[in-house]
Amino acid sequence: MAFDVFNGDADGLSALVQWRLAHPESNTLITGVKRDIALVKQVPPTGEQVTVMDISMAKNQAALTALLASGTHVFYADHHQSGPIPDSPLLDAHIHTSANTCTALIIDRLLHGRYREWALVGAYGDNLYRTAETLARQSGLETAKRDRLERLGHYLNYNSYGASLDDLIMPPAILYRHLCGFDTPDDFMRAYPDIVLSLAEAYQSDRENADALVPETTGDGGQVYLLPDAAWARRISGMLGNQLANQDPDSAHAVLTPTPSGDWMASIRAPLNRPTSAVQLAEQFATGGGRAPRRARSMHCRLPTYQHLPRRLWHILPHSGSAIPRPSRYHSLKRLGTCVAACNPANY
Repeated sequence: MAFDVFNGDADGLSALVQWRLAHPESNTLITGVKRDIALVKQVPPTGEQVTVMDISMAKNQAALTALLASGTHVFYADHHQSGPIPDSPLLDAHIHTSANTCTALIIDRLLHGRYREWALVGAYGDNLYRTAETLARQSGLETAKRDRLERLGHYLNYNSYGASLDDLIMPPAILYRHLCGFDTPDDFMRAYPDIVLSLAEAYQSDRENADALVPETTGDGGQVYLLPDAAWARRISGMLGNQLANQDPDSAHAVLTPTPSGDWMASIRAPLNRPTSAVQLAEQFATGGGRAPRRARSMHCRLPTYQHLPRRLWHILPHSGSAIPRPSRYHSLKRLGTCVAACNPANY
């Protein structure tokens, strides 16, 4: 059996769509919400061929090693931290951790731009606006088409955020099955205007809710937003982080959203104008992972309860040596604000 394992966001979807257009196969899909990144362990050891897109190798080392040991051939493309890459003739790894790339662009290079518009959807969705615009202009795409690709990228990425598949507008596996038969995003949008409209309307509604929010706490060079315990908030959390980063590219931001299980989803954005490491912060938590250590711009992870936030976060990033406050909700947010501000190199 063969398996396609991929992140359910715009980047993972766009990367796999390109690859399967070039190498048509109808494989068993393994995916989930954006923060579902320990996916390789779901592949049974009887798999003969596994394709992995936009999933941190560092978070899947044990499962990957087991697959290789069982004789499984693995194609692996990703832009997150990899950790040690196994030395195996069965592994075809394409790992690039530059802050200005994503998995869809890695596949675009491997395919020599054959499905460039899908790659741009992934790049726009992954908040690589400058990179995507430059590549789109070099490809001769007019403004109207660039705008359509950008919007679709935002919709696909927005649809990936949630505590579980129940929060999403459409499960990523089903969405992929609709995307994968079309050479261009425009072909897909003409064939399935109802899907595009459904995503667009939900995205706009959730954005209007988010636009009414104000920062819970603000520090020197950083802000923390606290969202309510609601499906719309979990869906919009990552896109809100992108929006805040683009609106204020000199500041770091964190968006915290409670989940039904009692922990917290966190989207962390280092300043776009001075990208530095958010990896140290997010990788302390189970679902954290990201780009190159010194240049990571956006991170996603799950955090424990407020009572654990100060000590877990305060020891990760530089600080002035102040005493750790009592673990209250207010002080936890203030301390997190300090840690987020520490993602800003202007404060060093």
